[in-house]
Amino acid sequence: MSNSQYNKKSLLTVFLPDESAMIDLGAQLAAQAQPGTIIYLDGDLGAGKTTLVRGFLRACGHRGAVKSPTFTVVEPYALDYNKFYDYNQLQVDLKQNDRIDPLTISKTDKSDVNSKSRDGNKSLQKVYHFDLYRLEDPEELEYLGIRDYLDGQAIALIEWPAKGEGVLPKADVLIKITHQKQGRGVELRAESELGKAIVSRLALSL
Repeated sequence: MSNSQYNKKSLLTVFLPDESAMIDLGAQLAAQAQPGTIIYLDGDLGAGKTTLVRGFLRACGHRGAVKSPTFTVVEPYALDYNKFYDYNQLQVDLKQNDRIDPLTISKTDKSDVNSKSRDGNKSLQKVYHFDLYRLEDPEELEYLGIRDYLDGQAIALIEWPAKGEGVLPKADVLIKITHQKQGRGVELRAESELGKAIVSRLALSL
């Protein structure tokens, strides 16, 4: 990853020269996510929001196409739970300031985190990709059943979150992507204690 900077306010800034780097950042982010994580993706059309989501999903085992659900609003995925991080272990690792790859943590370290999975299958993690670009009123999310999707167990990646202001729950991590002459600038800001742990750990891995 190119030219990354992290400060004590839990703001990580990264310069990405190409699409491959954006996909890699998505994969790195997936390695730090845990059940219930909410990620906002902010940026102009064509900035690379869906590309980052593609990297996230592929890192978790998805092999199909990834398109932004502009017309359907949400696209669900059921992915390998063992690819996701245990928040308790994340906190321990941060305190020890180690460099362990989260994808190598044993299944026993994660055995209790997903015990409340909606479908009862502990091997699967629900991930929802939202695109709110065509949303005309935030209240439309209530009709969509947003509370059922964001039940504290599923991971949510939400493009155009400003369209759902007032209805969406608070983000753990806010990602802002901007066009630059030779690539993309990305800011990852922690918005919760979980977000701080994720962004801090991500800063160590870049």
